[in-house]
Amino acid sequence: MHPTSFASPYGIGDLGPEAYSFIDSLEAAGCKLWQVLPLGPTGYGDSPYQCFSAFAGNPYLISPQLLLQDGLLTIEDLSDMPDWDENRVDFGKIFLWKPALLKRSFGHFNELENSSPIKSSFNAFCRENQAWLDEYSLFMTIKGLNGGSAWTEWAELYRFRDVTTLSKVEAEQQETVLEIKYSQFLFFKQWTEIKQYANQKGVQVIGDIPIFVAMDSADTWGNPDLFHLDKNGFPTVVAGVPPDYFSETGQLWGNPLYKWEIHEKTGYSWWINRIRASLSIYDIVRIDHFRGFAGYWEIPFGEPTAINGQWVKGPGSKLFEAIRAALGDLPIIAEDLGEITPDVFELRDLFRLPGMKILQFGFSGPDNPFLPHLYPQNCVVYTGSHDNDTVVGWYKTAPEHEVNFFHQYYNSSNPDVSDVMVRSIWSSVALFAIAPLQDLLGLDTDARMNFPGKVGGYWAWRTTLDSFSDDLIQRLRTYNHLYLR
Repeated sequence: MHPTSFASPYGIGDLGPEAYSFIDSLEAAGCKLWQVLPLGPTGYGDSPYQCFSAFAGNPYLISPQLLLQDGLLTIEDLSDMPDWDENRVDFGKIFLWKPALLKRSFGHFNELENSSPIKSSFNAFCRENQAWLDEYSLFMTIKGLNGGSAWTEWAELYRFRDVTTLSKVEAEQQETVLEIKYSQFLFFKQWTEIKQYANQKGVQVIGDIPIFVAMDSADTWGNPDLFHLDKNGFPTVVAGVPPDYFSETGQLWGNPLYKWEIHEKTGYSWWINRIRASLSIYDIVRIDHFRGFAGYWEIPFGEPTAINGQWVKGPGSKLFEAIRAALGDLPIIAEDLGEITPDVFELRDLFRLPGMKILQFGFSGPDNPFLPHLYPQNCVVYTGSHDNDTVVGWYKTAPEHEVNFFHQYYNSSNPDVSDVMVRSIWSSVALFAIAPLQDLLGLDTDARMNFPGKVGGYWAWRTTLDSFSDDLIQRLRTYNHLYLR
């Protein structure tokens, strides 16, 4: 359940009252895990896997209701709020309205006495997060001065970080830089409070780290030496995956690839800082596309699809040894789906990381490793992920032989597909069992979160206030009791 999917009167799910109500429902149901997608600031395509920073938070998730309660907004500030679709996020409207609202909040903040508690907290936040916050706020300021264009399209003095030019921007755009830092302060303040509330209710939060960062990000702009970029700042090779279950032409993600030899020379400091930052806001971290640490699909920049690529060896165990030496035990889930080779499993098992199972993938036959009777205990099982159709949608469109095997496997010709699959993973030996809220509600394809390789129209599903009904709470409570979850 990503926060954008919460019901909210403000056009997009946020970290306000509905998030707290959701956690109350989890506690009532006896559930102990809440998994989210990446929480970074989203750009083109609205994907949380293509963020402007690997460290920053998404200001769209800031709750206006909590700002009202804190005296950082007034009712009059909300007078121009658009009419919203209750079932979908309209990112176009949000993009225009929410930043303007946060600017008004910043105005109220500036009117406060310098000795006020909220200003003291803001100053402490800026000091504690200076390592990434200064760079990010400057990056977003310059992006605004350039009409929101990607940094590779900026004038050379901006693109190549001319010291005099950047100092001039910081001096002339001081208010804008501070406003961006203020939005980050609000996000992390509200997120920290919601996570603490979850932990108090016995709920741990599973976060998500995309293995790669976006090309148009503060990370690549500020650390070009860590990536395969040419002298003009453009990538020479980009990330993706070869043709697979989801696409005949593969998936051309377009993310820049790491220069792992440079990372090794720095002791993997950038990655250590990234994991440290993630573990400060999550209890457990899922690393998306874990297989890329063993080997990744390298595609020449400019290719129209992901077909013409090659496998390249990743950093392997050296990276995780460095992270473990710096941070201790690794509460990490390894997303080990897709075209997997033995070295991926070896790397995963060397550090005793649980892998992932997707029940939807299991119905080709009795020897399929995604079926519950073949799970190892050290795995995390899902009915489906954000990249899958809902299980109802899957059932309606699956090949006939898979549907027939599904009927055989569960000894039913007319099943409640969602309930059967939820109960199946809950009753398995898997370490964790997780279902998207869409599957708990038995929703069809129109509630799907994402379709890999397609841009636009996804990531927008929203739930309703009454979705976590008493019946659902009781059903989950029963399953958690029966299967010691």
